[in-house]
Amino acid sequence: MLSTRSASPGTSVAYNGCMDKLLLLTHPTTGAIAILATLWTFVEALNASGRNHARMWWASLIGATMMAATAIGGGYWYVVYYAVDKAAILEGPWPIAHTLVMEAKEHIFFVTLVLSLLLPIIIRKEDLSMNRGARWLALTVAALVVLSAFAIEGAGAFIAMAARISS
Repeated sequence: MLSTRSASPGTSVAYNGCMDKLLLLTHPTTGAIAILATLWTFVEALNASGRNHARMWWASLIGATMMAATAIGGGYWYVVYYAVDKAAILEGPWPIAHTLVMEAKEHIFFVTLVLSLLLPIIIRKEDLSMNRGARWLALTVAALVVLSAFAIEGAGAFIAMAARISS
């Protein structure tokens, strides 16, 4: 289903309405799954033992994979579809949603992505049940991923609301 939306007065951009909505659904959903998997990893690391090492590694791998999927889906949506929303947001009542929130989100996300990719490596290479320093590292990285990802999800909700009231 092709639709048009006005990017600015006197112009319109054709886009696939179904794909736009699908990406807007999968992007935060994969982010939420990444948060849950990383939180699961955090809890497993709190109780690190030989019995839960494989489970902890799989949870961290799911989190990293979902965070990578979030990056791919969000990046594709940003490049292909966001220009229309950006123009509307900048002309609307909440331009700060793009000028500050989206710009910050774009850059902070990469730290979150790198940390989520680092977590399975830490867990795979170290015995968290025997190495207290490695356990604290894994706990810190997992906590940073969860907290920053929650902040990014909130920023996305703010941007979506700004786009909605600006259209």
